[in-house]
Amino acid sequence: MSQEITFPRQFSRTQRFSLGAPRSFVASPDGQRVAFLRSRGGTERANLLFVLDLSNDAAPFERVVADPSALLGGDTEELSAEERARRERAREGSAGVVGYATDAAVSLAAFSLSGRLFAGSLLPDAAPARELPAQGTVIDPRPAPDGRHIAYATTGGALHVIAADGSGDRALADEEDPEVSWGQAEFIAQEEMDRSRGFWWSPAGDRLLAARVDNSPVQRWWIADPANPAREPAEIAYPQAGTANADVTLAVLGLDGSRVEVDWDRAAFPYLARVHWSAGGPPLLQVQTRDQRRQLVLALDPATGATTVLHDERDPVWVEPYPGVPAWTPDGRLVRVADDSETDARVLVVGDEVLTGRQLHVRAVLDVSDQDVLVTASAGEDATTPEIGEQHVYRVNSEGVRRLSSEAGYHSAVRGGGLTVLSSSSVERSGSTVRVLRTNGAQPVELAAIVNLAETPVISARPVITLAGKRRIPAAVLLPTGYDRERDGLLPVLMAPYGGPHGQQVAAAQNIYLSAQWFADQGFAVVVADGRGTPGRSPAWEKAIALDMAGPTLDDQVEALQALAADFPLDLGRVGIRGWSYGGYLAALAVLRRPDVFHAAVAGAPVTDMELYDTHYTERYLGHPAEHPEVYAAHSLLADAPRLRRPLQIIHGLADDNVVVAHSLRLSSALLAAGRPHEVLPLSGVTHMTPQEEVAENLLLLQVEFLRRSLPGSLPQP
Repeated sequence: MSQEITFPRQFSRTQRFSLGAPRSFVASPDGQRVAFLRSRGGTERANLLFVLDLSNDAAPFERVVADPSALLGGDTEELSAEERARRERAREGSAGVVGYATDAAVSLAAFSLSGRLFAGSLLPDAAPARELPAQGTVIDPRPAPDGRHIAYATTGGALHVIAADGSGDRALADEEDPEVSWGQAEFIAQEEMDRSRGFWWSPAGDRLLAARVDNSPVQRWWIADPANPAREPAEIAYPQAGTANADVTLAVLGLDGSRVEVDWDRAAFPYLARVHWSAGGPPLLQVQTRDQRRQLVLALDPATGATTVLHDERDPVWVEPYPGVPAWTPDGRLVRVADDSETDARVLVVGDEVLTGRQLHVRAVLDVSDQDVLVTASAGEDATTPEIGEQHVYRVNSEGVRRLSSEAGYHSAVRGGGLTVLSSSSVERSGSTVRVLRTNGAQPVELAAIVNLAETPVISARPVITLAGKRRIPAAVLLPTGYDRERDGLLPVLMAPYGGPHGQQVAAAQNIYLSAQWFADQGFAVVVADGRGTPGRSPAWEKAIALDMAGPTLDDQVEALQALAADFPLDLGRVGIRGWSYGGYLAALAVLRRPDVFHAAVAGAPVTDMELYDTHYTERYLGHPAEHPEVYAAHSLLADAPRLRRPLQIIHGLADDNVVVAHSLRLSSALLAAGRPHEVLPLSGVTHMTPQEEVAENLLLLQVEFLRRSLPGSLPQP
């Protein structure tokens, strides 16, 4: 007899309903096919590589290009330590083909499985994907634009190139020094700069621009596994705030064996944030100062390695590297995204022309064509309607702005060859819909839909999305299913924030609220609020936390809570708060510094001592610890330990190499020294990501149990 599945079990085994959802789309320039990844179902972890064939407009069809089970002969996938680290940085929890790259024609794809190199044709009637005889354990293989060669990095630190037919494998760059790697992004680039790549092909396919990373200056930390004392601790190079970063350089490597070192002022601009190489112009580099108040866009002469400054951006607070830029238009104009401090707008700039204003808050550049620039954007401060939590896709050129996504929701896209793959989520339905549109005409024409095989949740989220308080804080409120105010009265409150940089939680997409709805169905009114510091609104909103993250982010949670109580059945005498990562920091901060408002907290993987976190993130918001020791002291939770008088549950994965468990252990030690009771849940073998199925499921149940016994008064049973 089958047992009815519970939401916690479903939520964990589907990896938050991400399994079975199509992703990683690439559209061919001839408009004939779309490559993508998807697993076979909503509980299957292994992704397959598919092609949607559009050669017959009347009958598009999907075909499998690469099935990892068949390619590995049924063997279990084995990952190198380097590949596991890459996936941790990308928050990648699936298996199989988790990433791939194609040539310019989207006719050849390359990918790795168990550190082995595979390639397959994406054209109709092609032979199945096959393994190529690579040397070493393969990382991030990428075909040349002309499809004749494939370059790949290895766990040994080398950068190789091999012909697409499997012949002629050779190292373009290799060093015996174990601290040096070629063609890989360093920790800080992957974790904080959203740059996962370490090499870039020339448009002609005859050269590569490759990063050389020397980790010898970076201090060493060791991540132990206390549950397995016979196992050696893992050594990691962790650039703690105030300490040395990896030394990153670039070189142009020719397939003929030539090497040209790239020259820029690395002493003044040590961070390599972006690299772009297209036929529209010379290679582009975006480099930043360590304090991130200045960044340059440089044009590189690949023949000499000399660089020329194209744009010099300065900001008294910080500068931001944006997705998709800098880039060239096909006719050689520079595309960038900029913060206009006078108008408080994040705008698209092409050449010398500013193409958007305060109506839009530009989030990313998706594609640049000879007709327009495709971007994602949220409603700006001068938008005619607030569109809380929405993100749309726009086509922008000198003639104006046209929205491509029509329905309310959260949208993203990929474009190529007159095709646009539009992914859309809505508050009204679970999951996302993916439509393939022909967009090279006056009006978009839908050609096909790519099937989403993700499971349908056993619950439906019903958020009320609004703006709260004088600051108009984006917020969502979720009440128990079937709630009746006359019958049920005021409800205990559970604040569920992330609340920090790069972490938008109030979005017009149902799946983001599913766990909040489940908590609501346990008898809570759940409040999600995106205060100052969170993305998607305006530059000033994001930068209001400079040198003071704790104050504004906590104040805005309090303001949202108290303002929403005027319109929703919130019992302000029973308020809990839970969060993970920055949300965990915010939860612990809330009960330590505002016990008058918050009565219990669940702090998951909290950053308790900002000096223990990494350089690029922490120094951007709080400055260098040697220059601002008082700021770091003000943000540390350790000195607040004697003030705890509310129940606090701390949860942390012992294998976390991002927010290391030392954060929670130091807070627990400080609380114990002060005689303050608290709970600690150590998760053996768990990293910063969502843990394995059974742990993830039971964590939800244990948090509810803790909140039930910790909040004052009685809690209603669901």
